[in-house]
Amino acid sequence: MEGFFKLISYFQTQSEPAYCGLASLSMVLNALAIDPGRKWKGPWRWFDESMLDCCEPLEKVKAKGISFGKVVCLAHCAGAKVEAFRSNLSTIDDFRKHVMACTTSDDCHLISSYHRGLFKQTGSGHFSPIGGYHAEKDMALILDVARFKYPPHWVPVPLLWEAMNTIDEATGLHRGFMLVSKLHRAPALLYTLSCKHESWVSISKHLMDDLPVLLSSENVKDIKDVLSTLLSNLPPNFSEFIKWVAEVRRQEENGQKLSEEEKGRLAIKEEVLKQVQDTPLYKHVTSLLLSEDSVCQLKAEMESSLTNVAASICCQGADIFAGRSGLSDRFCCRQTCVRGYRATGDNPATVVSGTVVNGNGNGEQGVDVLVPTSQAKTSCCSSGQNGCSPMHPGSNDVLTALLLALPPQTWSHIKDMKVLQEIENLVSAENLPPLLQEEILHLRGQFLLLKRCKDNKVEEDLAAPPF
Repeated sequence: MEGFFKLISYFQTQSEPAYCGLASLSMVLNALAIDPGRKWKGPWRWFDESMLDCCEPLEKVKAKGISFGKVVCLAHCAGAKVEAFRSNLSTIDDFRKHVMACTTSDDCHLISSYHRGLFKQTGSGHFSPIGGYHAEKDMALILDVARFKYPPHWVPVPLLWEAMNTIDEATGLHRGFMLVSKLHRAPALLYTLSCKHESWVSISKHLMDDLPVLLSSENVKDIKDVLSTLLSNLPPNFSEFIKWVAEVRRQEENGQKLSEEEKGRLAIKEEVLKQVQDTPLYKHVTSLLLSEDSVCQLKAEMESSLTNVAASICCQGADIFAGRSGLSDRFCCRQTCVRGYRATGDNPATVVSGTVVNGNGNGEQGVDVLVPTSQAKTSCCSSGQNGCSPMHPGSNDVLTALLLALPPQTWSHIKDMKVLQEIENLVSAENLPPLLQEEILHLRGQFLLLKRCKDNKVEEDLAAPPF
């Protein structure tokens, strides 16, 4: 029962009839103390069902439920370590061993996907965590997240195995179980791939399927040709695909001050940003953005003033605080103001404060965006202005992070061996400092997860993305 005490502290009732997979996962993620990277409500960083939407839209889950493979995908996206097993590819003896291992530890939890009918319960497919194991009676304790229907209950392991060894009619595949634990490395701190915009399928296809073909051209004779080919052929709405991660807070939470935790997180983000800008690849990208008119339009589309970017983030933050994550256009930003605070030592911290109003015009909310900045030379090819000023993550940084994160096989079609070797050295994760290396490896993992989604292979391939 060692795992029971952590789980029971975060035991929750699913908020929708079809949210059993989301409730089970958020309960386990909280029990493992995995940081969601953003606040839930007030000052609390906490997983909620509404945050688990990277592999399946919440409205679709609400209407139809969620498959075993999609819950595994969500766990990967949330930054957990996951081992998943379908019943037809495992045995009851192996399942029992995993139940015993997880229930005698508080750093691993098991989520079971089963059919309720075998228990003579109402309903069909269901997810719930396993909270304990009775060795003498060979029974498992199910912490049923549909607490409005059933309290926690003991089930004989052979019967639970029989309930898992059933076919999910929605996918035609067997149900099963997953082991969820905490990764030793941190998830992405500054950049993330997003599939919230409908164009993500076409963009990911271009980057993973079309780009290698373009790079096979005989005209690719140096690094400038490689980068120019990539940047000049990026599809529309590309800026919706890779984002920098911002932290938001209500203005009344901390007043004019930054907490020590906020200072620490900003310092880490700024170090990641600095490490991106210190890479040789960043210098190539910056040089290209300064020199070629063909990519100036791309830069113009990606770049936006800090206040405009923050205005959009403030509205997203207000939606989250209102419990409406995943919806849009509920709030609009009325005004923004950029302020500088002392964060650590002599380093200033940039905070953009915004006042947002809801769609009905009968309420407003003050929201702060904590912005990582760095001293870097900036460029604007439309105006020809150069300077040295504090900058939030911009097109140079985002494009560099994207190039570093592309799957290594992207470059394999380059015919000139000298150019191939040079670009492989520039994008090699092994040549990066540890903090940036973790960031890039996480992005590469996201790329592979998105590829599975794009190719409809989420249900077939349950393994963690290899790095």
